[in-house]
Amino acid sequence: MTELLKIDNLSVAFCHPGARETVVDGVSFAMAPGEKLALVGESGSGKSVTALSILQLHDRTQSESRGRVLFNGEELLRRSEAQMRQVRGREIAMIFQEPMTALNPVYPIGRQLIEPLMLHEGLDLIQARKRMIELLGRVGIPDPEKRFDAFPHMLSGGQRQRVMIAMALACRPKLLIADEPTTALDVTIQKQILELLDQLQAEFGMAVLLITHDLNMVQHFADNVAVMEKGLLVEQGEVQRVFSAPQHAYTRKLLASEPEPLVTEDDIERLSRQPAVMQGENIRCYFPIRSGFFRRKVGEVRAVDKVDIILHPGETVGIVGESGSGKTTLGMCLLRLQQSEGAIHFDGGRIDALRPRQLRPLRRNFQVVFQDPFSSLSPRMSIEQIIGEGLSLHYPQLDAGQRRERIEAVMEEVGLTPEMLSRYPHEFSGGQRQRIAIARAVVLEPKLILLDEPTSALDISVQKQVLTLLRDLQKRHGMSYLFISHDLKVVRAVAHRVLVMKDGEVVESGETNALFDTPKHEYTRRLLEAALFREAG
Repeated sequence: MTELLKIDNLSVAFCHPGARETVVDGVSFAMAPGEKLALVGESGSGKSVTALSILQLHDRTQSESRGRVLFNGEELLRRSEAQMRQVRGREIAMIFQEPMTALNPVYPIGRQLIEPLMLHEGLDLIQARKRMIELLGRVGIPDPEKRFDAFPHMLSGGQRQRVMIAMALACRPKLLIADEPTTALDVTIQKQILELLDQLQAEFGMAVLLITHDLNMVQHFADNVAVMEKGLLVEQGEVQRVFSAPQHAYTRKLLASEPEPLVTEDDIERLSRQPAVMQGENIRCYFPIRSGFFRRKVGEVRAVDKVDIILHPGETVGIVGESGSGKTTLGMCLLRLQQSEGAIHFDGGRIDALRPRQLRPLRRNFQVVFQDPFSSLSPRMSIEQIIGEGLSLHYPQLDAGQRRERIEAVMEEVGLTPEMLSRYPHEFSGGQRQRIAIARAVVLEPKLILLDEPTSALDISVQKQVLTLLRDLQKRHGMSYLFISHDLKVVRAVAHRVLVMKDGEVVESGETNALFDTPKHEYTRRLLEAALFREAG
């Protein structure tokens, strides 16, 4: 095999005061020109550090690398920073997981796009602008001349990822490293991005190193796969061979981590006979569009438009749709965290007309678990303070000992130990942080929890653990869930009923399996086809 990239016995250790942690340990693999290789594993397995080592993008003052990284036969690991700048962008390019973070928010995207062309190919401003406008059109950005001068926040998530792809391909690199390129995107946008990468890889003849924990994506996209666990490369080979006959126990564990159905037909029939815990009728939420010096209203965005919803005790209602469809806004309206019109009934009483002070005693009955637990947990508070904050507010009659008792009980209930209470969020993994966020909600014994993409940022095996935990807690406490997600496989596993939203409206609703098996609306069929596209790959 002609080798474009060869990693030979690579080890990377991070050095902290008084400690040395090896995060990549003796990893070896090779890539041929034009090959598509997926590097998979859970968070902390070392896959991203391995990829960053190729371009020497981690802090050299706090890390130590051993082994060899050969690109076209030339050693990269010992090159200086100045020498590596000649490789980055020109020979090897990288697409990062979160384009909003990777793009500078204070500069138009065009200014950021032309930098590699001017730096590596010596083009002037006019030539670079012309080339990048052509490339923006090639990656599917509508009206590329106008978008060239737009700022990152003016683009959708899918458009920002397309911009990152255009930037990476500007100098026609021989190797493209894609680090979780579709994690935060809707299923239809994921399909578009994967198809685009497939087309561009064939057109440019470049090799692609895909870093991901999404096994469906690997099956569709990659030729070969390498599996990492705790810094070690435990298995590698052709995708179909590894997936059909995995040799290592860890690979078998990953493949067995797909979400399993947690809902039965008996559950659906039994729950539907109970009185509603929450009901929304004709819910509407319009945001005004203002323009001019006096900020006069010139239009409106119908974020939620004439939506009816009912939720029974112990039931999970899934809300699906693309970004901007109104899923999260609907959830915020029902919990009175966003102004809206329409009737909202909770636990037998109407709450849409209540003032904030009247709502306050009810707040403990409906809680929220957010998508990113690291952002939603205060880094300055210990876990005990985070979980106990709501108890202090809603149960002032409890003394310190009683609060501590409740906190310890809920920690054990979500699979954590009371010894962890003195620690801080940054000391936990993503799955543990999400368990802490769930504990913070459950400790108040709410009747309803809004789960806003609670597993999208988690590895597939951790995702399965969190879903099982949520189902166990629901059975134990009889809580109801509003489950917002773009992952249709997860929704099918956990939801009793589903609402499909598009442009603020519910275009289809019904019992989960019936809706997924025989969708009636064209938009629902399109969502399901996009999900099946990835599974069938």
